[in-house]
Amino acid sequence: MTFIAACTAALQFAVVSPAVAEERVVVATTGGSYDAALRKFWFDPFTAITGIKVVSVAATNAEMRAKATAMVKTGNVTWDLYPDGEIQADSDNHKATSEDLAVFCEAFKDRPDLVEDACIGAGARLFSTATLMAYKSDAFPDGAPTTWADMWDTKRFPGGRAFPNFDDPWRVMAAALLADGVAREELFPLDIDRALAKLETIRGDISVWWKTGDQSVQGFRNGDYSIGQIWLTRANALKAEGRAIGWSNQASFLVGDRLTVIKGAPNKENALKLIAFWLDSPDAQARVCEELLCTPPSSKAITAMSPAARAALPSEEDIRDHIVIPDATWINTNAALLLERWNAWIR
Repeated sequence: MTFIAACTAALQFAVVSPAVAEERVVVATTGGSYDAALRKFWFDPFTAITGIKVVSVAATNAEMRAKATAMVKTGNVTWDLYPDGEIQADSDNHKATSEDLAVFCEAFKDRPDLVEDACIGAGARLFSTATLMAYKSDAFPDGAPTTWADMWDTKRFPGGRAFPNFDDPWRVMAAALLADGVAREELFPLDIDRALAKLETIRGDISVWWKTGDQSVQGFRNGDYSIGQIWLTRANALKAEGRAIGWSNQASFLVGDRLTVIKGAPNKENALKLIAFWLDSPDAQARVCEELLCTPPSSKAITAMSPAARAALPSEEDIRDHIVIPDATWINTNAALLLERWNAWIR
């Protein structure tokens, strides 16, 4: 079955008419290669089948959450949908500002190809990916860095460093603790004082504090840093450009995004149709995740990805032995404290 034919089958409920053709759904994304992949393989095919225009607006993850909260609070909701982080989707704030999709998700609960939590009240899984250590693969002829401790070893691995600086600093603190010798199994609860002390030892080497995925890749293109903590999706985009980049699954945090419908969304039904299209279209998932290097929610989608793309994903051994699965409950419970301590230090 062709991709468009599959899309048609997935959306038999959608009837295109002049009225529908004028409808739309507003989606926030982080822009750049991320938005381009979603546009090409998800948004545009959806519009071709339904006539519903997908309008994307660019924002950082922190801006999305702040905007959603403000819109719900004021009752002036102009967006419909955005990808919230897997950790944040487990928070009380998320529940207060998003539609409960439990009833909608009933249609997907018995799908054998979908992961168990592909669709839950907090939102539908877009994909899973990683925040990890990436590096210039041509910068270290004597061996590439593989651990967070290597990122702190500026003598053996010289050059600038890059870290994110937005509203969930746990991943930077966690990397610092792992670099300082804390075992993966003992990482949470995070020792904030110890993490900041370890970060202080390389403060002068941190040349890029990025707030968006585009900033992280531009810093790499410009040669502003040789090792950085960035998203796997962005690292893979750099590789697709032909850049000399490598990354380590041994220095990695498992993260993901959930499709979130904002409470009071003006185009709620269209947003739900867009989500249903995603969950019902393994080919769309496969093409997006091959482009961005992510793990889609459907096993059929994983099978449809190229052997090279599947081989580049974190292995079962990586997940078992190295990759950190963050403690969402602890992070959300301590989010205000983490951000307060982080902002005091980063200044």
